[in-house]
Amino acid sequence: NPLAESVTHKTLAATLDVFESTTRRYGKPEFGLHETEIDGKPVPVTEKIVWERPFCRLIHFEREPSAMKDVGTQPKLLIVAPLSGHYATLLRGTVEAMLPYNEVYITDWTDARMVPLTEGDFDLDDYIDYIIDMCHELGPDVHLLAVCQPSVPVFAAVAVMHENDDPYVPLSMTLMGGPIDTRESPTEVNRLATERGTEWYERNVVMTVPWPHPGVMRRVYPGFVQLSGFMAMNLDRHMDAHWAYFDHMVEGDGDSAEKHREFYDEYLSVMDMTAEFYLQTVDEVFVKHSLPKGEFTHRGKVVRPEAITKTALMTVEGEKDDISGVGQTKAAHKLCTKLAKSKKAHWEQPGVGHYGVFNGSRWKAEIAPRVRAFMAKHSKR
Repeated sequence: NPLAESVTHKTLAATLDVFESTTRRYGKPEFGLHETEIDGKPVPVTEKIVWERPFCRLIHFEREPSAMKDVGTQPKLLIVAPLSGHYATLLRGTVEAMLPYNEVYITDWTDARMVPLTEGDFDLDDYIDYIIDMCHELGPDVHLLAVCQPSVPVFAAVAVMHENDDPYVPLSMTLMGGPIDTRESPTEVNRLATERGTEWYERNVVMTVPWPHPGVMRRVYPGFVQLSGFMAMNLDRHMDAHWAYFDHMVEGDGDSAEKHREFYDEYLSVMDMTAEFYLQTVDEVFVKHSLPKGEFTHRGKVVRPEAITKTALMTVEGEKDDISGVGQTKAAHKLCTKLAKSKKAHWEQPGVGHYGVFNGSRWKAEIAPRVRAFMAKHSKR
């Protein structure tokens, strides 16, 4: 078709493509990590479900056992993905960077609209219970890596395990870009939560799952609402990206257009959270600041960070993080008053924002090696 290469045809095709990509509902992405490289050799990787509950599955990225015979034992790592609107696949780059050096597991949270009401509720207490159960499943030689939102429940879970003299306390926990104390360098996200209060969110953003989804009648905080908030924070950047995508399509620059598609196919794929989990998180973490005030509870019992004495603690922050401000994650160290200084480490990465803490070139080249070194240092009691 001679018209196919005309500017008019390319412009129309690009317009329709942009419209379609910004209006369709995106499904759950795949990790697509079928291979890693260890000592210069390719090693096949297979995803296996090793633990499952109604609201979460635990995925093991199993490296081909025959290829691992000469490698020796490597640290066991549980990556706790955020339950904040995106799927765990947003951490694909996090997993990829750790695969050559660790036995990697990741939490695969379930879209709440897909969970029938008969499975019951899921709140912050349940989240903490899930983390503890996973630690029991993986054994006492596991390291935890919490990205953003899970920093608070992971920290609480470790404190609860210490309080209960649990023999399965993890060897270390690394908290990255997490809201341990949002009074430190409050961001726009933090200020909005404080000003509006929990009741505003319950009135305005909680919805009921419609038929025919399995979770029909379940009260949820929809992922698209969270996504809208994230997009609005950097609207100019997203608009510029879509204009650039449009131009690449018209010019026939397939490589640049494909990179845009890959990013937004992931970024626009969202999931719902249960209303009780979302509202409890807003209230305890962003409105009341319960954890740093010593008022955070699990199953009615106050969580005591000072109980943490065995699990090493590393915190990582991004200099330009506009979601979890500088100092919010580092605050965890002040709470662990009984943890030896030799078991503590902190790293602030210059020049990166929130997503740069766990994805991209700086993560791979500068942050991940430090996290791995910290885990290696604390791989024995």
